[in-house]
Amino acid sequence: MSSAVTDAALDQLFRSARTHNAWADKPVSEATLRALYDLVKWGPTSANASPARFVFVTTQAGKERLKPALSGGNLAKTMPAPVTAIVAHDLDFAEKLPFLFPHDQTAKTWFAAPEVEQATAFRNGTLQGAYLILAARALGLDAGPMSGFDNARVDAEFFAGTRIKSNFLVNLGYGDPAGLFPRSPRLPFEEAVTIA
Repeated sequence: MSSAVTDAALDQLFRSARTHNAWADKPVSEATLRALYDLVKWGPTSANASPARFVFVTTQAGKERLKPALSGGNLAKTMPAPVTAIVAHDLDFAEKLPFLFPHDQTAKTWFAAPEVEQATAFRNGTLQGAYLILAARALGLDAGPMSGFDNARVDAEFFAGTRIKSNFLVNLGYGDPAGLFPRSPRLPFEEAVTIA
Protein backbone atom coordinates (compact mmCIF):
# COMPACT_ATOMS: atom_id res chain seq x y z
CA MET A 1 0.00 0.00 0.00
CA SER A 2 1.51 3.29 -1.03
CA SER A 3 -0.74 5.82 0.67
CA ALA A 4 -3.63 6.28 3.05
CA VAL A 5 -7.15 6.65 1.69
CA THR A 6 -8.73 10.09 1.75
CA ASP A 7 -10.46 11.61 4.75
CA ALA A 8 -13.72 11.42 2.80
CA ALA A 9 -13.26 7.67 2.40
CA LEU A 10 -12.51 7.28 6.12
CA ASP A 11 -15.67 9.23 6.92
CA GLN A 12 -17.74 6.99 4.64
CA LEU A 13 -16.29 3.80 6.08
CA PHE A 14 -16.06 4.76 9.76
CA ARG A 15 -16.58 8.23 11.17
CA SER A 16 -19.85 9.22 9.48
CA ALA A 17 -21.21 5.73 8.90
CA ARG A 18 -24.10 4.68 11.11
CA THR A 19 -26.02 1.54 11.96
CA HIS A 20 -29.29 1.99 10.12
CA ASN A 21 -32.70 0.87 11.34
CA ALA A 22 -34.96 2.32 8.61
CA TRP A 23 -34.67 2.12 4.86
CA ALA A 24 -35.48 4.08 1.73
CA ASP A 25 -37.73 2.27 -0.72
CA LYS A 26 -34.89 1.67 -3.16
CA PRO A 27 -33.77 -1.79 -4.27
CA VAL A 28 -30.23 -3.12 -4.23
CA SER A 29 -29.37 -4.78 -7.53
CA GLU A 30 -27.88 -8.23 -7.93
CA ALA A 31 -24.95 -6.55 -9.68
CA THR A 32 -24.30 -4.55 -6.48
CA LEU A 33 -24.49 -7.71 -4.36
CA ARG A 34 -22.01 -9.41 -6.68
CA ALA A 35 -19.69 -6.39 -6.46
CA LEU A 36 -20.07 -6.53 -2.68
CA TYR A 37 -18.98 -10.15 -2.46
CA ASP A 38 -16.16 -9.51 -4.94
CA LEU A 39 -14.71 -7.09 -2.38
CA VAL A 40 -15.44 -9.21 0.70
CA LYS A 41 -13.64 -12.26 -0.69
CA TRP A 42 -10.28 -10.45 -0.63
CA GLY A 43 -10.27 -9.90 3.15
CA PRO A 44 -7.71 -12.03 5.02
CA THR A 45 -8.66 -15.26 6.78
CA SER A 46 -6.60 -18.04 8.40
CA ALA A 47 -4.94 -20.09 5.66
CA ASN A 48 -7.25 -18.30 3.21
CA ALA A 49 -9.95 -20.62 4.58
CA SER A 50 -12.82 -18.23 3.73
CA PRO A 51 -15.42 -20.05 5.86
CA ALA A 52 -18.13 -17.38 5.58
CA ARG A 53 -21.26 -18.20 3.65
CA PHE A 54 -23.82 -15.52 2.90
CA VAL A 55 -27.49 -15.63 2.06
CA PHE A 56 -28.78 -12.37 0.60
CA VAL A 57 -32.49 -12.37 1.41
CA THR A 58 -34.06 -9.98 -1.09
CA THR A 59 -37.55 -11.29 -1.85
CA GLN A 60 -40.76 -11.06 0.13
CA ALA A 61 -40.89 -14.87 0.17
CA GLY A 62 -37.37 -14.99 1.60
CA LYS A 63 -38.27 -12.41 4.25
CA GLU A 64 -41.31 -14.49 5.24
CA ARG A 65 -38.99 -17.48 5.75
CA LEU A 66 -36.74 -15.34 7.96
CA LYS A 67 -39.52 -13.57 9.87
CA PRO A 68 -40.36 -16.31 12.42
CA ALA A 69 -36.74 -16.33 13.62
CA LEU A 70 -36.55 -12.58 14.27
CA SER A 71 -36.94 -11.02 17.70
CA GLY A 72 -39.83 -8.57 18.00
CA GLY A 73 -37.48 -5.59 18.11
CA ASN A 74 -35.86 -6.53 14.82
CA LEU A 75 -38.99 -7.09 12.74
CA ALA A 76 -39.51 -3.43 11.82
CA LYS A 77 -35.81 -3.05 10.95
CA THR A 78 -35.64 -6.15 8.80
CA MET A 79 -38.85 -6.67 6.87
CA PRO A 80 -38.62 -3.39 4.88
CA ALA A 81 -34.84 -3.63 4.31
CA PRO A 82 -34.02 -4.24 0.63
CA VAL A 83 -31.54 -6.97 1.62
CA THR A 84 -30.92 -8.95 4.77
CA ALA A 85 -27.61 -10.77 4.69
CA ILE A 86 -27.39 -13.89 6.77
CA VAL A 87 -23.73 -14.08 7.76
CA ALA A 88 -22.85 -17.70 8.42
CA HIS A 89 -19.83 -19.98 8.52
CA ASP A 90 -19.30 -23.43 7.09
CA LEU A 91 -17.82 -25.95 9.50
CA ASP A 92 -16.76 -27.95 6.45
CA PHE A 93 -14.60 -25.05 5.22
CA ALA A 94 -11.47 -27.25 5.22
CA GLU A 95 -12.86 -29.22 2.27
CA LYS A 96 -12.12 -26.16 0.11
CA LEU A 97 -8.52 -25.75 1.29
CA PRO A 98 -6.91 -27.77 -1.52
CA PHE A 99 -8.27 -25.05 -3.84
CA LEU A 100 -7.97 -22.03 -1.53
CA PHE A 101 -4.53 -22.85 -0.08
CA PRO A 102 -2.90 -24.78 -2.94
CA HIS A 103 0.71 -24.26 -1.92
CA ASP A 104 0.30 -26.59 1.08
CA GLN A 105 -1.88 -29.60 0.45
CA THR A 106 -1.64 -30.64 4.11
CA ALA A 107 -3.59 -27.57 5.28
CA LYS A 108 -6.83 -29.51 5.57
CA THR A 109 -5.32 -31.56 8.41
CA TRP A 110 -4.58 -28.43 10.47
CA PHE A 111 -8.27 -28.05 11.24
CA ALA A 112 -9.22 -31.68 11.87
CA ALA A 113 -9.87 -31.30 15.62
CA PRO A 114 -13.51 -30.25 16.18
CA GLU A 115 -12.59 -27.41 18.57
CA VAL A 116 -10.10 -25.97 16.06
CA GLU A 117 -12.60 -26.35 13.23
CA GLN A 118 -15.32 -24.56 15.21
CA ALA A 119 -13.09 -21.74 16.47
CA THR A 120 -11.55 -21.15 13.04
CA ALA A 121 -14.88 -21.13 11.21
CA PHE A 122 -16.52 -18.81 13.73
CA ARG A 123 -13.59 -16.39 14.05
CA ASN A 124 -12.89 -16.05 10.36
CA GLY A 125 -16.55 -16.06 9.34
CA THR A 126 -17.08 -13.19 11.79
CA LEU A 127 -14.16 -11.32 10.24
CA GLN A 128 -15.70 -11.80 6.82
CA GLY A 129 -18.99 -10.44 8.14
CA ALA A 130 -17.15 -7.31 9.26
CA TYR A 131 -15.57 -7.04 5.82
CA LEU A 132 -19.10 -7.23 4.40
CA ILE A 133 -20.16 -4.18 6.41
CA LEU A 134 -17.13 -2.15 5.33
CA ALA A 135 -17.42 -3.24 1.69
CA ALA A 136 -21.11 -2.28 1.70
CA ARG A 137 -20.24 1.17 3.01
CA ALA A 138 -17.49 1.49 0.41
CA LEU A 139 -20.07 0.80 -2.32
CA GLY A 140 -22.45 3.45 -0.99
CA LEU A 141 -24.78 1.11 0.89
CA ASP A 142 -25.81 1.47 4.50
CA ALA A 143 -25.70 -1.44 6.93
CA GLY A 144 -27.62 -2.47 10.01
CA PRO A 145 -25.85 -5.43 11.64
CA MET A 146 -27.70 -7.22 14.42
CA SER A 147 -28.15 -10.31 16.48
CA GLY A 148 -31.55 -10.76 18.11
CA PHE A 149 -32.77 -13.81 16.19
CA ASP A 150 -33.11 -17.54 16.68
CA ASN A 151 -30.01 -19.06 15.09
CA ALA A 152 -31.38 -22.59 15.22
CA ARG A 153 -34.51 -21.58 13.29
CA VAL A 154 -32.46 -19.75 10.67
CA ASP A 155 -30.15 -22.73 10.31
CA ALA A 156 -33.08 -25.12 9.93
CA GLU A 157 -34.76 -22.87 7.36
CA PHE A 158 -31.77 -21.83 5.26
CA PHE A 159 -29.01 -24.39 5.92
CA ALA A 160 -30.79 -27.70 6.52
CA GLY A 161 -28.65 -30.72 5.69
CA THR A 162 -25.38 -28.76 5.88
CA ARG A 163 -22.83 -27.85 8.53
CA ILE A 164 -23.34 -24.14 7.88
CA LYS A 165 -24.22 -22.14 11.00
CA SER A 166 -25.65 -18.63 11.13
CA ASN A 167 -23.75 -15.97 13.08
CA PHE A 168 -25.44 -12.59 12.64
CA LEU A 169 -27.63 -10.61 10.26
CA VAL A 170 -26.87 -7.42 8.35
CA ASN A 171 -29.64 -5.38 6.80
CA LEU A 172 -28.38 -3.62 3.68
CA GLY A 173 -29.77 -0.83 1.55
CA TYR A 174 -30.04 2.92 1.47
CA GLY A 175 -30.69 4.09 5.00
CA ASP A 176 -33.38 6.55 6.00
CA PRO A 177 -31.72 9.04 8.38
CA ALA A 178 -35.07 9.53 10.15
CA GLY A 179 -34.57 6.13 11.75
CA LEU A 180 -31.21 6.91 13.32
CA PHE A 181 -30.65 7.23 17.06
CA PRO A 182 -28.27 9.89 18.42
CA ARG A 183 -24.71 8.72 17.97
CA SER A 184 -23.45 6.70 20.93
CA PRO A 185 -20.01 7.40 22.41
CA ARG A 186 -16.93 5.25 21.91
CA LEU A 187 -14.13 4.46 24.33
CA PRO A 188 -11.11 6.76 24.11
CA PHE A 189 -7.69 5.38 23.20
CA GLU A 190 -6.53 5.47 26.84
CA GLU A 191 -9.34 3.15 27.98
CA ALA A 192 -9.22 0.68 25.12
CA VAL A 193 -5.58 0.42 24.14
CA THR A 194 -2.35 -0.64 25.80
CA ILE A 195 0.96 -0.29 24.03
CA ALA A 196 3.32 -3.00 25.25
